Amino acid sequence: MSQFSAPLAISEFESLRPSERMPVFFLGHGSPMNALGGNEYYRSWQTLGEKFGSSWPVPQLILCISAHWLTQGWWLTAMEQPKTIHDFGGFPQELFDQQYPAPGAPAVAREISRLVRQRASAPLGLDMQWGLDHGAWSVLKPMFPAANVPVIQLSMDYSRPPADHHALARQLKVLRGRGVLIVASGNTVHNLGQMQRGAAGNQAFDWALEFDQTIAGYVQQGNLDALQNFQKLGTLATMAHPSYEHLLPLLYAAAAVDASEPVRFFNTSYQFGAIAMRSMVWGEG
Repeated sequence: MSQFSAPLAISEFESLRPSERMPVFFLGHGSPMNALGGNEYYRSWQTLGEKFGSSWPVPQLILCISAHWLTQGWWLTAMEQPKTIHDFGGFPQELFDQQYPAPGAPAVAREISRLVRQRASAPLGLDMQWGLDHGAWSVLKPMFPAANVPVIQLSMDYSRPPADHHALARQLKVLRGRGVLIVASGNTVHNLGQMQRGAAGNQAFDWALEFDQTIAGYVQQGNLDALQNFQKLGTLATMAHPSYEHLLPLLYAAAAVDASEPVRFFNTSYQFGAIAMRSMVWGEG
């Protein structure tokens, strides 16, 4: 049995009120330029945000897992006011001017850290330095432009095997019943070295198409445990992810849902032929 396998009890969370079960998102964020609007991806994130308060309750908290925060051990942001991180280069000044001043939630971060620490030999640490990287704010800002929902970001320990990420994330599933929106931000295919700048949104390399569709098949069939074994796809996996930090967030989203839970795909297009923007939402009712 995994060292992370013990589920948390909903009664153990004191800082968050019980709620209707929240949805779970995996969002392909792609190029940072998508955050400036005027594209199909930005509009889809806006549309998701418009459903809160009608189709879904407004979250008490957002827990975001981004491809862009890799650490030794797992960490939670625990500051009152996370800074907006511009972790990229070579883009227009307008992108560097973007700010997302959502508050943090130190008390909740401490509570989650304490509860998970009791069940794992690699406990969640509390971080006071990071903030919100572009994998987080680029998708959250269109959804919640008022920046009035507290955000905690969870790092990923890249030294640990994919199965450990999936297993640790299973403990966070109970948060959905406490008003926590889990947002995982990455890409199902991400190979910057193979990008073709002129490629249209429906064009992609054969290996990119095959890997993206294979992952989608696992999810559609409810075979979510297969996601943690993506490396068994061999050369196909290493072409799709020369380094796999952009796929790991999907394991966190998949760990927070039931295998029988309906899923909807959207943004099933590609950027530059080598980045799959496929996104997923579970829990639409």
